[in-house]
Amino acid sequence: MRVVLAEDQFLMRAGLTRLLEAHGFTVVEVVDNGPGTLRALTTIKPDVAVVDVRLPPSFTDEGLRAALEARRRVPGLPVLVLSQYVEQLYARELLADQSGGVGYLLKDRVFNEEQFVEAVRRVAAGGTALDPEVVGKLLGGRGGDSPVSRLSEKELGVLELMAEGRSNSAIAQRLYISEKAVGKYTTSIFAKLGLHPSDDDNRRVRAVLAFLNSPS
Repeated sequence: MRVVLAEDQFLMRAGLTRLLEAHGFTVVEVVDNGPGTLRALTTIKPDVAVVDVRLPPSFTDEGLRAALEARRRVPGLPVLVLSQYVEQLYARELLADQSGGVGYLLKDRVFNEEQFVEAVRRVAAGGTALDPEVVGKLLGGRGGDSPVSRLSEKELGVLELMAEGRSNSAIAQRLYISEKAVGKYTTSIFAKLGLHPSDDDNRRVRAVLAFLNSPS
């Protein structure tokens, strides 16, 4: 599986390259700036890209904007964002795009290599990998009069786990409730958000995130 890695810190680049290659990935190019990221993603068209948000020359949101532009030019290009920061505006735009796998992990909350590698594989396969803190910030960014504000605390908990790509069974185990209860909460969530439920976890995630990307 071919990977393009965009990271400006030398130790992170070297460590991630070795980790990925140890798990059978082929790191076809490593870049350390925004323009290089866009060039590599659009010319190589890798199986998955791992991209930091803040890259030279601006050190603001260069990497994430490069990933978004690459997905506009190469629809469905799988992108896993790995960063210390949650850039809410561009994160919503990336995660609301319904073509291809997407993910957003926070560097200081990746606790073991299995967690990271599984996320890379899931995104490469067209799935979704989201850190709960990212989901929480996206949910918290909605206005108080939005449909999201109508959700109960338990429904918000289910929605956050749903946005991580978890099945009803996994959500039930995490929240210590029955699958039947999760089904009821899910039905209520989609009704309040005006969205149609689906048995496809990734489609459910994308539908919710697409809604969150709409104006408050």
